[in-house]
Amino acid sequence: MTDIKRLISLGILSWLIPFLASILFYGPGGTLLIGYDLFKSLMIVIGSGIGALLLVFYYRTVQDAFRREAWIVGGTWLLLNWTLDLFFLLPLSKQTIGSYFGEIGLRYLSILFMGLAIGYTMERAGPRTERGS
Repeated sequence: MTDIKRLISLGILSWLIPFLASILFYGPGGTLLIGYDLFKSLMIVIGSGIGALLLVFYYRTVQDAFRREAWIVGGTWLLLNWTLDLFFLLPLSKQTIGSYFGEIGLRYLSILFMGLAIGYTMERAGPRTERGS
């Protein structure tokens, strides 16, 4: 059974932690302190790492129906990240929706893919009680 509060809370963290980390790379007045390509690479690594850790944390309480949970967590976190970006990041960056999805938005599909990979792998392993968890 999906714990909605946990699902939403961890999904918000999957957006908030990388967002806060990105602020460290900007100086006063919004000037990027490192090269743009390095910044983008670091944000992909930070976002993926945080996402993976939060997915592991999320799945610790999932006992069965792993594939179903994979679609729920992956889809929910994807939509949460897009929504939060549209309300907070887009106004700050002054990007168009098209350039946002081309430069940033499509990268969030990795959340869905990681969630599905974990869910499908756990489904193949069988119920947690059979594995001694």
